[in-house]
Amino acid sequence: MKNISETSLITPYGGELVSLVTESSERKKELIALSQSLSSIQLTARSQCDLELLANGGFSPLDRFMGENDYLRVLYEMRLNNGAIFPMPITLTADPAELPEIGKYIALKDSRNNLLAVMQLQEVFSWSPRREAQLVLGTTDSRHPLVSEMETWKKVCISGPMEVVSLPKVFDFIHLRLTPKQVRAKLAEIGSAQVVAFQTRNPLHRAHEELTKRAAKSINGTLLLHPSVGMTKPGDVDHFSRVRIYSTLVEKYYQDSPVLLSLLPLAMRMAGPREAMWHAIIRRNYGASHFIVGRDHAGPGMDSKGQPFYGPYDAQNLVAKYASEIGIQPLFFQEMVYLKDEDRYEEIDKVPAGAQVLSISGTQVREEYLAKGKQLPGWFTRPETSDILSQVYLPKHKDGFCLWFTGLSGAGKSTIAEIISNMLLEYGRSSTELDGDVVRTHLSKGLGFSKADRDTNILRIGFVAAEITRHHGVVLCAAISPYRSIRDECRKMIGEEKFIEVYVDTPIEICEQRDVKGMYQKARRGEITGFTGVDDPYEPPVNPQIRLDTVSHMPEENALEIIGYLKQQGYLL
Repeated sequence: MKNISETSLITPYGGELVSLVTESSERKKELIALSQSLSSIQLTARSQCDLELLANGGFSPLDRFMGENDYLRVLYEMRLNNGAIFPMPITLTADPAELPEIGKYIALKDSRNNLLAVMQLQEVFSWSPRREAQLVLGTTDSRHPLVSEMETWKKVCISGPMEVVSLPKVFDFIHLRLTPKQVRAKLAEIGSAQVVAFQTRNPLHRAHEELTKRAAKSINGTLLLHPSVGMTKPGDVDHFSRVRIYSTLVEKYYQDSPVLLSLLPLAMRMAGPREAMWHAIIRRNYGASHFIVGRDHAGPGMDSKGQPFYGPYDAQNLVAKYASEIGIQPLFFQEMVYLKDEDRYEEIDKVPAGAQVLSISGTQVREEYLAKGKQLPGWFTRPETSDILSQVYLPKHKDGFCLWFTGLSGAGKSTIAEIISNMLLEYGRSSTELDGDVVRTHLSKGLGFSKADRDTNILRIGFVAAEITRHHGVVLCAAISPYRSIRDECRKMIGEEKFIEVYVDTPIEICEQRDVKGMYQKARRGEITGFTGVDDPYEPPVNPQIRLDTVSHMPEENALEIIGYLKQQGYLL
């Protein structure tokens, strides 16, 4: 096979974009035939998004997954090895056992084994999840959605030139999935030299509508409404519903100014300030001259101690610092609030003294309106948006949730879960029990007790629980789940709003007294190894929703405490 050509780095941030997608049908046939004899790896959903934006120029000046020199300089300096500003590491991780020798070729496939690309393997290097998390995200707290996810990535990063045979297959909103080249062409047809891009992963409410219209008016240009439809924050409204909202609003409420709606297949990192700068670079590649940076841009919410991961204007400050190098002009906005007496929106720092201000937080939208089946007020959102969201969110007493019991072996998890299962029937809610021992017998038969196998077992439980709650069912998971990062990864799969962590806080000496199987004694004697609490760690929850004391309270009392919590939260009527 001929060598994959070395594409020179394209002009950063706005130059002619080079596509890595192979156009020749003969070349595609050649690559497909060759792939049958190659080693291959399956790309995750995140890596598929990254591949698409590498291939179409969205990540310009990158033309491949990062090699070690680029990677390290991005971590420490937010620059590629050639000096260009780039704040986010774009890597592809793999298991060393799956890889061919350096210089050989490897097939990159999707989850259904469809060929996406062929890479000539040039680099294999080790990486550290904790180092990357600390430097890029500014935290190693596993409540950050990317921190827990990175713990599941493979051991080494790989890099090399690629030829892309096919972009990841999607079947929804095809007419809105435009490449950078296509977006630039459509913007040229509209005719505005000035284009302001707006990044969103949420439904658009009237505050966003006002903000985007003001931004476009301020530059006398076109609005590029460019929502992320790849991986966003776990628990976000699905992109199908969001795009329905965007399309409706553009058609009915943006008629007075030019606007282009296009979807971005971006796998977000929720990295706050660095992510905001990354978003700006990407939009420059799509042809924007300006980029809106709002309050707490790409923030992931609260950490394990209930504090925000990033300051509300950290992202704006970082983008402002590097704006001249990025080549795109940022537009900064503060929180938009509604002035009741004047029937209009205004930035919070420009509100007249004494004015009556109304606002609704995202939590209030979910908890006080959608969870209770109430219509959102007209001053807050358009009726079309409210109708679509009411189809997505059921009232809490009809929706699914997961009680995730965690604690040492013998703590009482299964006993309390069994009692809860019966009590829920009194309220008309049936449930599915996923007990750790039962799951190991059936779903995870053959797994051992190494950390990797334990993680796999818990992630399987999390996956099944996520499917049950997604279909509005109730699930009770009772497994030791000793590692905090894996519990947080399950929280992501199930959704922050539906994951209720129940810490069965029983001292180890009490657990040993209850141990009818004698497992603790065997572990103490060294007859078995890797036993949680003896020679393997248990990482207790930092801030669980429910903490149970099984020493001073009987199982029935603890179950009633959980029932009380579910009533308080609106899951039971």
